[in-house]
Amino acid sequence: MTHAASGLRKLTPVVIDTNLVLSALVFAQGRLTPLRQAWQGGRIQPLVSRITAAELIRVLTYPKFKLTPEEQQELLADYLPYCKTVQVPQPPPPTPDCRDPGDIPFVQLALAGRAKALVSGDRDLLALAGSVACPILSADQFLMTLNP
Repeated sequence: MTHAASGLRKLTPVVIDTNLVLSALVFAQGRLTPLRQAWQGGRIQPLVSRITAAELIRVLTYPKFKLTPEEQQELLADYLPYCKTVQVPQPPPPTPDCRDPGDIPFVQLALAGRAKALVSGDRDLLALAGSVACPILSADQFLMTLNP
Protein backbone atom coordinates (compact mmCIF):
# COMPACT_ATOMS: atom_id res chain seq x y z
CA MET A 1 0.00 0.00 0.00
CA THR A 2 1.39 3.38 -0.88
CA HIS A 3 1.73 6.09 1.70
CA ALA A 4 -1.03 8.10 0.00
CA ALA A 5 -3.36 5.11 0.05
CA SER A 6 -2.64 4.42 3.72
CA GLY A 7 -3.70 7.99 4.51
CA LEU A 8 -7.18 7.24 3.16
CA ARG A 9 -7.69 4.30 5.47
CA LYS A 10 -9.61 5.05 8.64
CA LEU A 11 -7.49 4.21 11.66
CA THR A 12 -9.04 2.35 14.56
CA PRO A 13 -9.37 4.82 17.44
CA VAL A 14 -8.36 3.36 20.80
CA VAL A 15 -7.63 4.67 24.27
CA ILE A 16 -4.56 3.12 25.89
CA ASP A 17 -4.03 3.70 29.59
CA THR A 18 -0.84 5.41 30.72
CA ASN A 19 0.80 2.33 32.24
CA LEU A 20 0.50 0.37 29.00
CA VAL A 21 1.78 3.28 26.90
CA LEU A 22 4.69 3.62 29.30
CA SER A 23 5.51 -0.09 29.14
CA ALA A 24 5.32 -0.09 25.34
CA LEU A 25 7.64 2.92 25.16
CA VAL A 26 10.16 2.19 27.92
CA PHE A 27 10.55 -1.55 27.28
CA ALA A 28 11.16 -1.48 23.53
CA GLN A 29 11.46 -5.27 23.31
CA GLY A 30 8.85 -6.10 25.95
CA ARG A 31 5.56 -7.95 25.71
CA LEU A 32 3.79 -4.75 24.59
CA THR A 33 6.08 -4.17 21.60
CA PRO A 34 3.21 -5.24 19.26
CA LEU A 35 1.06 -2.44 20.73
CA ARG A 36 3.75 0.13 19.88
CA GLN A 37 4.15 -1.39 16.42
CA ALA A 38 0.37 -1.13 15.92
CA TRP A 39 0.31 2.64 16.47
CA GLN A 40 3.56 3.23 14.62
CA GLY A 41 2.38 1.07 11.74
CA GLY A 42 -0.89 2.96 11.41
CA ARG A 43 -3.12 0.05 12.44
CA ILE A 44 -4.55 1.93 15.41
CA GLN A 45 -4.77 5.58 16.40
CA PRO A 46 -4.38 6.23 20.10
CA LEU A 47 -6.65 8.94 21.45
CA VAL A 48 -5.44 11.41 24.05
CA SER A 49 -7.07 14.23 25.95
CA ARG A 50 -5.41 17.13 27.69
CA ILE A 51 -5.67 15.21 30.99
CA THR A 52 -4.36 11.84 29.73
CA ALA A 53 -1.45 13.43 27.82
CA ALA A 54 -0.50 15.47 30.90
CA GLU A 55 -0.53 12.29 32.99
CA LEU A 56 1.83 10.54 30.58
CA ILE A 57 4.19 13.51 30.59
CA ARG A 58 4.11 13.61 34.40
CA VAL A 59 4.69 9.87 34.84
CA LEU A 60 7.71 9.91 32.53
CA THR A 61 9.43 12.18 35.08
CA TYR A 62 9.14 9.63 37.92
CA PRO A 63 12.59 8.95 39.41
CA LYS A 64 12.12 5.16 39.18
CA PHE A 65 12.38 5.35 35.37
CA LYS A 66 15.68 7.28 35.52
CA LEU A 67 14.89 9.05 32.24
CA THR A 68 16.74 12.21 31.28
CA PRO A 69 14.63 15.08 29.90
CA GLU A 70 15.99 14.19 26.44
CA GLU A 71 14.91 10.55 26.84
CA GLN A 72 11.47 11.68 28.02
CA GLN A 73 11.11 13.87 24.91
CA GLU A 74 12.26 11.01 22.68
CA LEU A 75 9.66 8.64 24.15
CA LEU A 76 6.91 11.24 23.76
CA ALA A 77 8.00 11.70 20.14
CA ASP A 78 7.48 7.96 19.63
CA TYR A 79 3.87 8.27 20.77
CA LEU A 80 2.21 11.68 20.62
CA PRO A 81 2.61 12.27 16.85
CA TYR A 82 0.58 9.08 16.26
CA CYS A 83 -2.21 10.21 18.57
CA LYS A 84 -5.38 12.15 17.92
CA THR A 85 -6.30 14.72 20.52
CA VAL A 86 -9.94 14.61 21.57
CA GLN A 87 -11.67 17.48 23.29
CA VAL A 88 -13.75 15.95 26.07
CA PRO A 89 -16.95 18.02 26.26
CA GLN A 90 -18.08 19.89 29.33
CA PRO A 91 -19.99 18.42 30.96
CA PRO A 92 -18.20 15.15 30.11
CA PRO A 93 -20.05 11.98 29.10
CA PRO A 94 -21.54 10.17 32.08
CA THR A 95 -19.48 7.26 33.38
CA PRO A 96 -20.25 4.43 35.78
CA ASP A 97 -18.87 4.65 39.31
CA CYS A 98 -15.19 3.79 39.30
CA ARG A 99 -13.14 2.71 42.32
CA ASP A 100 -10.27 4.95 41.18
CA PRO A 101 -11.36 8.49 40.25
CA GLY A 102 -8.07 8.84 38.30
CA ASP A 103 -9.41 6.33 35.77
CA ILE A 104 -12.51 8.36 34.88
CA PRO A 105 -10.72 10.62 32.32
CA PHE A 106 -9.81 7.50 30.31
CA VAL A 107 -13.43 6.33 30.21
CA GLN A 108 -14.62 9.85 29.30
CA LEU A 109 -11.99 10.02 26.54
CA ALA A 110 -13.05 6.63 25.15
CA LEU A 111 -16.69 7.73 25.05
CA ALA A 112 -16.04 11.23 23.68
CA GLY A 113 -13.65 9.89 21.04
CA ARG A 114 -15.90 6.98 20.08
CA ALA A 115 -13.01 4.59 20.71
CA LYS A 116 -13.31 1.02 19.48
CA ALA A 117 -11.58 -0.11 22.68
CA LEU A 118 -10.16 1.13 25.95
CA VAL A 119 -7.01 -0.92 26.52
CA SER A 120 -5.89 -1.20 30.11
CA GLY A 121 -3.98 -3.25 32.60
CA ASP A 122 -5.73 -1.46 35.45
CA ARG A 123 -8.03 -3.75 37.45
CA ASP A 124 -10.36 -0.89 38.34
CA LEU A 125 -10.84 -0.03 34.66
CA LEU A 126 -11.12 -3.67 33.58
CA ALA A 127 -13.84 -4.10 36.23
CA LEU A 128 -15.97 -1.61 34.27
CA ALA A 129 -16.02 -3.87 31.18
CA GLY A 130 -19.59 -4.26 29.96
CA SER A 131 -20.84 -1.20 31.83
CA VAL A 132 -19.82 1.38 29.23
CA ALA A 133 -20.52 1.69 25.51
CA CYS A 134 -16.85 1.04 24.69
CA PRO A 135 -15.21 -2.38 25.09
CA ILE A 136 -12.60 -2.39 27.87
CA LEU A 137 -9.91 -4.93 27.09
CA SER A 138 -6.66 -6.08 28.63
CA ALA A 139 -3.55 -5.62 26.50
CA ASP A 140 -3.50 -9.34 25.71
CA GLN A 141 -7.18 -9.34 24.68
CA PHE A 142 -6.62 -6.31 22.46
CA LEU A 143 -3.48 -7.69 20.85
CA MET A 144 -5.41 -10.84 19.95
CA THR A 145 -7.93 -8.66 18.05
CA LEU A 146 -5.05 -7.20 16.03
CA ASN A 147 -3.68 -10.62 15.14
CA PRO A 148 -6.71 -12.88 14.67
